[in-house]
Amino acid sequence: MDRVDVWRDVERWDGCFEDFFALLAGLWCRVEPRLTARSYVKALLGPVERKNTWQIAAHLGHATPDKVKDLLRKTTWEWSQLRDRVREFVVCHLGDPDAVLVLDETAFLKKGAMSVGVAPQYAGITGQTENCQVAVFAAYVTPYGRALIDFALYLGKTWAGDGGRCKKAGVPRQRAKAVATKPELGRRLVERTRCAGVPFAFVAADAVYGQDRKLRAALERHGKGYVMAVPCDETVTTHGRGAERVDTLAAALPLVFERRSCGAGSKGERYYDWALVEVTWPSPAGPTRSGWDHRLLVRRSISDPTELAYFAVHARTGTTITRLVQVAGLRWGVEDCFETAKSDCGLDQYEVRKWEPWHRHIALAIAAFAFVSISATRTARLSEPRQTATAPDDPEPAIAWPPLTPPNTWHP
Repeated sequence: MDRVDVWRDVERWDGCFEDFFALLAGLWCRVEPRLTARSYVKALLGPVERKNTWQIAAHLGHATPDKVKDLLRKTTWEWSQLRDRVREFVVCHLGDPDAVLVLDETAFLKKGAMSVGVAPQYAGITGQTENCQVAVFAAYVTPYGRALIDFALYLGKTWAGDGGRCKKAGVPRQRAKAVATKPELGRRLVERTRCAGVPFAFVAADAVYGQDRKLRAALERHGKGYVMAVPCDETVTTHGRGAERVDTLAAALPLVFERRSCGAGSKGERYYDWALVEVTWPSPAGPTRSGWDHRLLVRRSISDPTELAYFAVHARTGTTITRLVQVAGLRWGVEDCFETAKSDCGLDQYEVRKWEPWHRHIALAIAAFAFVSISATRTARLSEPRQTATAPDDPEPAIAWPPLTPPNTWHP
């Protein structure tokens, strides 16, 4: 890209940001906090080394971080309304009845014990137990773009039920009473998304959520499909065999595998062998409604055929294995969301401890990320079509998302 093209992108993104923030501006009644919020979001997108209140204030030319801190701690505004407007913005540009809603959690590593929700718990980003906060997110994912549209902070046993600790951290009373599991938080995010009229066809998630029968039942009752991983000991029923573990069933049946890519990864196309089996998943929702089926989707590694993964499927009758593999592959879009939101939009670079400031920062960060994602998608559509190589024996094109990086010369 030559210098003229770079500056055209700079001007385009800067103009788009003003239109984007105009959709949010009404959340702040007073001019001063509105301008601070605008500057905060632009700073999250800008060349700030670490996007906490001190460095954002310095980037904005403030002598002290007071105004920035007040935006997160004192100023009157509702972070939930910001979240809702971000969701509306995403759906306006990416809305698709075939979209996939992806549930996943991410960890925020911490050193102390005062930040709301912090505790020794499993952190997927390191693969071990860490002192961290964990939040469940919902990502809206399509083959041409994706964004984070909702979130919920997980409070474990060391927090929920400890009234004094929760009160000191500003946790709402209903969340302080008892532990809401990650699948329960996921159900709330799905229900909020559905009630907002967001179009989507499937929910995808890993086994933390896939093994939750209440979540599966809720999706079945509302006519939503799902492709969610399940552990190998999850029970399933087949005609003539009764109930048994999915790994036992897979080992007993003469599965017919098809080699397909579930999308592009950091090292190229992610090829696996896939097989589909007609089953019945135990569900509090009862028998499947007319026109819908339960399936077991089995994924086998090409390099190690003994390495299998299992997915619970609820889909309309006639849904092809190609479509189900695509949905399973789109689940990885949330990982890219987390990576970019943290590295480029300061999702994990806050220095706040209480409930309200934490939620305000996360809402502002997903707003910044939504702007980056949608702007990248729009820029890609204005450019020449991306060329994507596929293996000769793969009938489906790979999923190729546009890079989520603003022009490196753009300074908010």
